[in-house]
Amino acid sequence: MGKKIQAVKGMNDLLPVEQKDWPITSAYWQAFETVVNEWAQQYAYQFIRTPIIESTGLFVRSIGEETDVVGKEMYTFDDYGDSLSLRPEGTASCLRAVVEHNLLYNGPMKLWYMGPMFRHEKPQKGRYRQFHQAGFEALGYSQPDVDAEMIVMTADLWERLGVLDKVQLQINTLGIPEERAAHRAALVAYLQQHEAVLDEDSKRRMHTNPLRVLDTKNPDLQEIANHAPRLLDYLGEESLNHYQQFKALLDAVGIVYVENPRLVRGLDYYNKTVFEWVTSELGSQGTICGGGRYDGLIESLGGKEAPAIGFAMGIERLLLLVQQIGVLKVENNLDVFVMYQGEGTMQQAVINAQILRQAGLSVSQYSGTQSLKAQMKKADGSGARFAVIIGESEVTEGVVTLKDLRGDNGQIQIVSTQLTSQLQQWMA
Repeated sequence: MGKKIQAVKGMNDLLPVEQKDWPITSAYWQAFETVVNEWAQQYAYQFIRTPIIESTGLFVRSIGEETDVVGKEMYTFDDYGDSLSLRPEGTASCLRAVVEHNLLYNGPMKLWYMGPMFRHEKPQKGRYRQFHQAGFEALGYSQPDVDAEMIVMTADLWERLGVLDKVQLQINTLGIPEERAAHRAALVAYLQQHEAVLDEDSKRRMHTNPLRVLDTKNPDLQEIANHAPRLLDYLGEESLNHYQQFKALLDAVGIVYVENPRLVRGLDYYNKTVFEWVTSELGSQGTICGGGRYDGLIESLGGKEAPAIGFAMGIERLLLLVQQIGVLKVENNLDVFVMYQGEGTMQQAVINAQILRQAGLSVSQYSGTQSLKAQMKKADGSGARFAVIIGESEVTEGVVTLKDLRGDNGQIQIVSTQLTSQLQQWMA
């Protein structure tokens, strides 16, 4: 027997049963997808699907060459002279498709997607090398009402999933590029004054992405970060007005938030509004959803100038939270379990099972040689509402035995041709 080949570390199988180190089942995942599909439709978002592999240049141009994602975490490989990468996030791929196919020709669009993303980093609970995101992009919208709508929208989802009281909304504004450039110069000068006490990561970021230094998790640097120049002091009238209107809309609909001036997000393309939903229920990996404005990104990818805002949620991390404290109804939709035993019964089981499926019922058909008693245990364990039993006597008499496994209808024998109508009557 050959050695077992295991999945790559940090890339999980999704199974019908719980695993020791991964409690989310495929049925639980599908129940979440159903909720998200219905929720997205209610907010008028249209679905888009893009390839998981893109040109590396797409992510360098959009996310930023000096970000941790591009610099350290992407899976990149050579493809006959072309540099390709597994997508580390969904916005860049979505906008590439929008620009390539000129989707904004007739005006603004709201798009959403769901699928796997990839980052080469140390796996830990809620943080994996292959992970899944649901992302939502509102393209061509400049006003703060869409910013606020995204917050209302996500809060609505948390309420549906039963986790709203366990998450906190953090917001900030990053202004426009010119304002950030002025702040960056002041910030770098400030950090250089304290360079002797900065850790190696902060020293590197000081010249590549100094805003990320303010988001440091190093407790020894908190005091330095707290007294650093504030971006808010460098914002112009337009950026401040947008932010004030955004907050006023949140107040008007009763959304509770915390202003976090050190919230910067990890990607270069953000401007003005940024936000995160965080929780303390998942340890250090507390962000379940994040996003913000990226008004210049479409133009930088070759499209016509268009404002935009979006967010993405990590599905694995969110489902771990929902499983711990939330509500997600997983329904067993199996209607009928068909079993058989004896000479000539297999054929009748196959025929009756298919007739029921063609009538729109969900049917599981037993295959094997176990006794009817053992099969009945399987039927009960399957969650099916009804059992159809076919033995030699049923074949001889042209009937089937129908048993109600969950209700009060008991067990009856009926002519095979009446099976579908009888089941429909019991299910009505």
